[in-house]
Amino acid sequence: MSDERDPGPAPVTPAAGSTFGVDRGDRVHEFRGPGVSVTWSRRRCIHAAECVFNLPMVFEPGRRPWVDATAASADAIARVVARCPTGALHCVRSDGGVAEVAPGTNSVRVSLDGPLYLHGDIEVRDETGTLRLADTRVALCRCGESRSKPLCDGAHLTVGFRDPGVVGEKKPANALDAPFAPGSPGGKLRVQPEPNGPLQVDGPFTLTGVERGTAIPGTSARFCRCGHSQSKPYCDGSHQRTEFRSV
Repeated sequence: MSDERDPGPAPVTPAAGSTFGVDRGDRVHEFRGPGVSVTWSRRRCIHAAECVFNLPMVFEPGRRPWVDATAASADAIARVVARCPTGALHCVRSDGGVAEVAPGTNSVRVSLDGPLYLHGDIEVRDETGTLRLADTRVALCRCGESRSKPLCDGAHLTVGFRDPGVVGEKKPANALDAPFAPGSPGGKLRVQPEPNGPLQVDGPFTLTGVERGTAIPGTSARFCRCGHSQSKPYCDGSHQRTEFRSV
């Protein structure tokens, strides 16, 4: 089966100002069905395939268009769209159904050989501090090679980025600002990329990795985005040694 996601004749909508769930300057395709419209961002899609595995009659790579919003109920589509970890998929209900809301607790998940996945009430800012994206689901680049920094664009798959996705229970000795301030529920999670430096994340969150049973509460952390830290997921200053450039 082809992995190509061809939107076919689906209309393209450019982002209007600060549209919730749409990255600044992005253009999303819209797929309409009874009671629901699905939008998809090619820029933010890294083929995590939650949609394909959980609702294949609607989301079928290789078909044109690859999204058929008429093939399942609005409720089923909304449930699966909310599982997209990058925020590439969103939906708008026109049938009075419940819209997606941010969870009560923000989370940051470190993935195996891949991005940071954020879920919550999220604001991503650019390096000047200007709001770039407000969303409930975001994937942030860790390999340093994304062309959509600080967002992940799947570059880790082509450059061979490797990291076990472990967060550990104790702060590494050479890591900068590992998140051990007590966390709390509620509140925005703000992402501020430092120019040519790490991702500064502020707000209440719980950090998890691939280990079972490890969940670290925090309110502030600096996460590596150059791909070279020896204390991943935390920054250890390697961006200075490697002369990382964020633009």
